[in-house]
Amino acid sequence: MSFATTDLCDDHANLLEDGRLAVLPPVFRQYGLRVQFSGRVTTIKVHEDNALVRAVLETPGDGNVLVVDGGGSLRRALVGGQLGLLAQDNGWAGIIVDGCIRDSEELNACDIGVRALAAHPQRSARKGAGERNLRVHIAGVPVSPGDWIYADADGILVAQQKLI
Repeated sequence: MSFATTDLCDDHANLLEDGRLAVLPPVFRQYGLRVQFSGRVTTIKVHEDNALVRAVLETPGDGNVLVVDGGGSLRRALVGGQLGLLAQDNGWAGIIVDGCIRDSEELNACDIGVRALAAHPQRSARKGAGERNLRVHIAGVPVSPGDWIYADADGILVAQQKLI
């Protein structure tokens, strides 16, 4: 399915006005082979620990997008090349990380879309701390399980309903 976030904003201006459609701030860098991706949201909240990220990506993605609330931490990476391959192999459309990734060259070879604040070489802890399937805030924008993500070269949209 092809779309443009610019057209979605124009076509659904009423949803922008009433808060059912939001635009994430333009602070995310693009990784992965898919510049454009969309899917239903699965959320997790972690802090510098990616054990839950791995556990979720080990499950069938069914074309969904994993939204990782990493609290905007720039001190450790939450997703790397191995997790990118896991996401690709399990059918995830993409991953949005409010935090860092690593192994950027490996991620750029994966057939998924990835957005993150930056790349960082240090791996995360693996203690298993975190929460799944809860409302999170990504760069100040609320994102709930079951919302829809639409991402392309112009930005990232969060919709409370399927738009296309």
